[in-house]
Amino acid sequence: MPGPSAPKWVDSGFVRAAVDQFERPLTLYAAKLLGNVEAARDVAQDTFLRLCAQPRAEVEPRLAEWLFTVCRNRALDVLRKESRMSRTSPELLEHRPAAGPEPPDLVEQRESAAQVTKMLELLPESQQEVIRLRFQNGFSYAEISRISGHSVSNVGYLLHHGIKTLRCRLVDAPALLRTCSAQGDHVHVD
Repeated sequence: MPGPSAPKWVDSGFVRAAVDQFERPLTLYAAKLLGNVEAARDVAQDTFLRLCAQPRAEVEPRLAEWLFTVCRNRALDVLRKESRMSRTSPELLEHRPAAGPEPPDLVEQRESAAQVTKMLELLPESQQEVIRLRFQNGFSYAEISRISGHSVSNVGYLLHHGIKTLRCRLVDAPALLRTCSAQGDHVHVD
């Protein structure tokens, strides 16, 4: 006797393609919101289960936006339920480096990315979220607005001020990192 199968109206090819394309970005997004990679995986999985319950024609035209909105709402539900607001350190989400030596340009690029990540962690949560949605996931202002619940103009404001703050901090990064370390923040000077 064959095992249980998806309802006949579920387009398993569509869902599989969505999982293949969005599982990693959704998990990373949820991990930043939740501060817990395992909980983020659960939220991403739940997001795809909810996709199975939706008619393809209704979600396909705005699939990425729909997935990120559901993922965000589900992550916020988890945070409310657990009543905690911890954050995952970037080290837990980074890939293991290759065993062999790296070209100097790649090393410099990784160091720069690590520095930007440290600075991004110092921004308010709302600015972090819109910056990640814009630059890590490529969403438009309107899509970010619908995902985050901020108005389009507020998304623009948050992006502008977040990027301006990052730019200023990166120009004077060594002094800022020393200040943050002296204040007990979790930013360390390498």
